[in-house]
Amino acid sequence: MGDLANSSVDFKPQKQGSVGGMEVNHAGDFGATLEDLRDLMELRGAEAIHKIQENYIDTEGLCQRLKTSPADGLSDNPSDLEKRGQVFGQNFIPPKKAKSFLELVWEALQDVTLIILEIAAIISLALSFYQPPGGDSEACGNVATGAEDEGEAEAGWIEGAAILLSVVCVVLVTAFNDWSKEKQFRGLQSRIEQEQRFAVVRNGTVIQIPVAEMVVGDVAQVKYGDLLPADGILIQGNDLKIDESSLTGESDHVKKSVDKDPMLLSGTHVMEGSGKMLVTAVGINSQTGIIFTLLGVGEGEEEKKDKKAKKQDEAVAMEMQPLKSAEGGEVEGEKKKGNVPKKEKSVLQGKLTKLAVQIGKAGLVMSAITVIILVMYFVIETFVVQGREWLTECTPVYVQYFVKFFIIGVTVLVVAVPEGLPLAVTISLAYSVKKMMKDNNLVRHLDACETMGNATAICSDKTGTLTTNRMTVVQAYMGDQHFHKVPHPDQINPKVLDTLTNAVSVNSAYTSKIMPPDKEGGLPKQVGNKTECALLGFILDLKRDYGPVREQIPEEKLYKVYTFNSVRKSMSTVVQLPDGSFRLYSKGASEILLKKCTSIMAGGGEPRGFRPRDRDEMVKKVIEPMACDGLRTICVAYKDLPASPEPDWEDEVGIVSDLICITVVGIEDPVRPEVPDAIKKCQRAGITVRMVTGDNINTARAIAAKCGIIQPGDDFLCIDGKEFNRRIRNEKGEVEQERIDKVWPKLRVLARSSPTDKHTLVKGIIDSTVLEQRQVVAVTGDGTNDGPALKKADVGFAMGIAGTDVAKEASDIILTDDNFSSIVKAVMWGRNVYDSISKFLQFQLTVNVVAVIVAFTGACITQDSPLKAVQMLWVNLIMDTFASLALATEPPTESLLLRKPYGRNNPLISRTMMKNILGHAIYQLTIIFTLLFAGEKIFNIDSGRNAPLHSPPSEHYTIIFNTFVLMQLFNEINARKIHGERNVFDGIFHNPIFCSIVLGTFLMQFVIVQFGGKPFSCTPLNVEQWLWCLLVGVGELLWGQLITTVPTSRLPCLKEAGHALGKEEMIDDDMADDEQEIDHAERELRRGQILWFRGLNRIQTQMEVVSTFKRSGSFQGAARRRSSVLSQLHDVTNISTPTHVVLSTANATGAPGSEFLPSINGTQQKTVHLQSLK
Repeated sequence: MGDLANSSVDFKPQKQGSVGGMEVNHAGDFGATLEDLRDLMELRGAEAIHKIQENYIDTEGLCQRLKTSPADGLSDNPSDLEKRGQVFGQNFIPPKKAKSFLELVWEALQDVTLIILEIAAIISLALSFYQPPGGDSEACGNVATGAEDEGEAEAGWIEGAAILLSVVCVVLVTAFNDWSKEKQFRGLQSRIEQEQRFAVVRNGTVIQIPVAEMVVGDVAQVKYGDLLPADGILIQGNDLKIDESSLTGESDHVKKSVDKDPMLLSGTHVMEGSGKMLVTAVGINSQTGIIFTLLGVGEGEEEKKDKKAKKQDEAVAMEMQPLKSAEGGEVEGEKKKGNVPKKEKSVLQGKLTKLAVQIGKAGLVMSAITVIILVMYFVIETFVVQGREWLTECTPVYVQYFVKFFIIGVTVLVVAVPEGLPLAVTISLAYSVKKMMKDNNLVRHLDACETMGNATAICSDKTGTLTTNRMTVVQAYMGDQHFHKVPHPDQINPKVLDTLTNAVSVNSAYTSKIMPPDKEGGLPKQVGNKTECALLGFILDLKRDYGPVREQIPEEKLYKVYTFNSVRKSMSTVVQLPDGSFRLYSKGASEILLKKCTSIMAGGGEPRGFRPRDRDEMVKKVIEPMACDGLRTICVAYKDLPASPEPDWEDEVGIVSDLICITVVGIEDPVRPEVPDAIKKCQRAGITVRMVTGDNINTARAIAAKCGIIQPGDDFLCIDGKEFNRRIRNEKGEVEQERIDKVWPKLRVLARSSPTDKHTLVKGIIDSTVLEQRQVVAVTGDGTNDGPALKKADVGFAMGIAGTDVAKEASDIILTDDNFSSIVKAVMWGRNVYDSISKFLQFQLTVNVVAVIVAFTGACITQDSPLKAVQMLWVNLIMDTFASLALATEPPTESLLLRKPYGRNNPLISRTMMKNILGHAIYQLTIIFTLLFAGEKIFNIDSGRNAPLHSPPSEHYTIIFNTFVLMQLFNEINARKIHGERNVFDGIFHNPIFCSIVLGTFLMQFVIVQFGGKPFSCTPLNVEQWLWCLLVGVGELLWGQLITTVPTSRLPCLKEAGHALGKEEMIDDDMADDEQEIDHAERELRRGQILWFRGLNRIQTQMEVVSTFKRSGSFQGAARRRSSVLSQLHDVTNISTPTHVVLSTANATGAPGSEFLPSINGTQQKTVHLQSLK
């Protein structure tokens, strides 16, 4: 990878005085080189501490070497920051190079049908330039007659050239679409990257900077929920626990402390606590960066290898990937999209691929039959009926005929294969994603957008999603009085007030603060944790200030901090008093903390006894009434501890007990004004909204009633986590699906829930089969603890403002305004995508059916397709590319929310659509066959049937071609409605793209017919003929009304098509799901084990599938057995943990460039064969 730094760096210890003064000398002016720091970051625990002491005395010494101050951080001197960037590298990992336009063109050219066409066109061209020596002899029979008319023979090359030209058009359009899709995706990436900021200390003040601007020497503040953007060394920490599974695969949270293990690595998540770290490695020099660089090595050569090996290797590459690049960019998502086919195949794309394959097969059969019939007919007619000899000089003429037949066959195939389908999906999704940005939905995984349209349930968080997340204290109980509004300071004993001020100021994250409002007369700005801001605001309302208290006791002086987490549901801080004794301040959920209180501060400021009886009375008289008003109740308490013997701080239960209650406050978090309306829309759209919250049951029920989640008189369940677990677990404490199935259909509010409860509920609903329609579940979350549920859900929504990095990482869509009503917009867009695809299918399949039948029957009866190759390609262009653009960009309407969701196993083509497709096909075929066999009589023109090779284009066939295209154009308007609506023009002018495409196609058609001449096999038509063609086209609209009148229920013969996956795919799909399921387990294993077990797993599954189909028994048995195999797999993997693992694919014979991965896990090295890393 090369050393970015100047390797000749002197090891002079800096003079103490030069920390502040940042004089800039030569490039290696820092007392530590890039190499030193990188070596240091590869060590863990005691080794790392030993190395720091050996080289730098302590972390303070390292700070001096890096010319930074642990308290004030770096200065804002741009030249110094720039120099650090040059010496130690910048904090971003360069993304993979985007494909150039030419590469995309080359990819588009790989399409098989296009290759066949190109070959045919080239042969046709070559033959048209070949003049047989006896060309004008009669020997070849009437085969060549007419060829010399008007010197048309010279124009024989035109058809071949025209085919080539149209192929070029198709390729360019496809490549351009891919290119713009890629560009949009990269734009999305960079947007996600720019949004990630991190708190660093510069010049003694804490500022938020974009992650890419972090440099070595920065002092960063880390807190619960952060994703670390660079490697660093902890210089001050409170109860810090890190999830390092993304790098080491160990699922246990690692405790970090300055004296035991201060090494913090990029790409890992802070699960608890807070602290400050000195940044020591950024970008490609961080541990994440090193792994990325290894993954990126040799990518070029790898791609040339066969695809099968690739798929297996991708498993390895994905496993090795940390969660984000140091830049905070969503590299993991990018890799996923780039390499791993599984995740991106959404429900819709699965159905579409299957449909496209079926249509393609049918087209192939039709085109083969067409070619065979044409060749047979020609051979029999020429050599049997007319009894001619095969003459050598006539061979090129005959070959030219065969090439023509072949071209007709290929053209049938081209028209039959709906290559516009994937294009339509892409355009529709890309268009929706772009528009959804404006509706505050930042889509991270394209398929989430369409899945959202099928959502049947939304499990939403309360705080910040349904409510405004601007918390204020509105009631309080202190000094034996219940104040229903914020009391005046005079009403409270000064001693109580002082204790409360100290308790709140010290026992909250120092990053939480109240700032002056942005605008005059606005509300003060809350920064940091909103609950803490509410308490700080309460102190300000009581005319006290938390600032001086914090200055007196800075964060470094806090003796011990038990940070908040989802298990404790409280936070406690210990400070040492001047006399050497200790005081503990605690705050948390009132019913939990009151159980730990044995005294309460009375009106006079003195503690008095607080018995369980008093507590029950307080719960009844104070806490429940507050909760029923929808308030969140928080208790604040304290306790004095002796100086000697010093308490055992590890005994948390003993320390946080026998507390003295200071106050219980009721915090209001008002419901967002737009939420009740949004929830009503969801319910009308057939989506059940459930609230899953950590608040107590009364508060949750009150808020749910305000939002409209529960209505009086409904049959619903509101339970808390404890009751939920009691209902869904059997005697052994295992979760049973049957038990969940009894609970979830009526459940509307789940209160006091843990992250595990949320995950269990989501999984239970997704796996449930009680209702005939499988559930599609969306989940919203903002906390680190929501990660598992967000990952498990079909669509995970993370909060863009309040959400932690961990939540955003696990989500599919980020709500940039944290607002529930944006979810309703996502549902609307999702349904719109689904409908757009259905509209396109309805249009496309009509054209397919008609074009294939016309070409086939025409060829069989008249030895020539009424629609020529170039004309077919033009039709193909209209119906594939243009139609997908026109129909896939229809904007959504509110009416989309008036119907029930489609669900997972709904077919793509409903019976109504099938009725429309067949109905319009009948109309079009009737018209075209009438024109083909009686057109010359109707229009009184020469017949175009049985024309010899190279004869000039006829008016007869031009009219057929023109009518055909105009019918498609008007049918495109019909295709705008798929649920049997009458008014097909409804909202047509809201879609300028549609209007311009229909007009543009019409003008192009006019130009082709009037001026296309020989290349398009057209001859100009007069006004009367044009009017007749238009009339027949408009007839499509009238015929459409007629079809709508026929009730679908009267046509039992209609079948639906494009169902969800069949048996085999279901098993594959289950595999994919399980693969997702064991994601968490996988992280727990070492990377090598995963490969080993995945290999076993695959073999087992394949054997299962084979044996199941041999017996043709139910595949569910196989799926069940498989899940038991997986659970055994989990047990096995947790027992055995090999230490030295070689990651390599099955065919790792002499892997070139086998490299050492820097020690990811303690001292042990892992050999990684780069061949296996894609």
